Amino acid sequence: MNSGQVTKRYATALLRFTLETGSAPRVCEQVRAMLRNPSVMPSPLEEDLRKFFSLVVSNGRKAWLRRILMTYVDYYCEAAGLAHVLLTSAVPSKELEDRVRREIEKSTGKSVVLESKVDPSLIGGYRVEVDGMMLDASVRRQFEILQRQFIEKNNRIV
Repeated sequence: MNSGQVTKRYATALLRFTLETGSAPRVCEQVRAMLRNPSVMPSPLEEDLRKFFSLVVSNGRKAWLRRILMTYVDYYCEAAGLAHVLLTSAVPSKELEDRVRREIEKSTGKSVVLESKVDPSLIGGYRVEVDGMMLDASVRRQFEILQRQFIEKNNRIV
């Protein structure tokens, strides 16, 4: 079976179940915490999430768990009218986080769930991912563009 289908089915099932039981916001918060730091399990773990983990393991879908949980967060945010935003910057910046949050709230009209991480390999700048779209304003990306243009211009046959 296609891993995309498995991911979507399990994420949809978890979303429906947590919405029915009313635990969706708490489960989403715990899932986001686990995705940020997989080595730390939230304590106490939501009962609905514990049941879901047992189901995934008993059905032999453990390999897809991370993707299922990432899809669940996206589905939950969509259902709750939230914009799930991933901000990656070269250095931590509270001002950048605030500015990105304001701009996305203004342009989408949705409340923003912002996850921020630092990636020094960006050299400078930032990368923002919202609803499957990405804006890459990093120095690393600019270097990649320049390198590609340089290679293209110098490899042409004269």
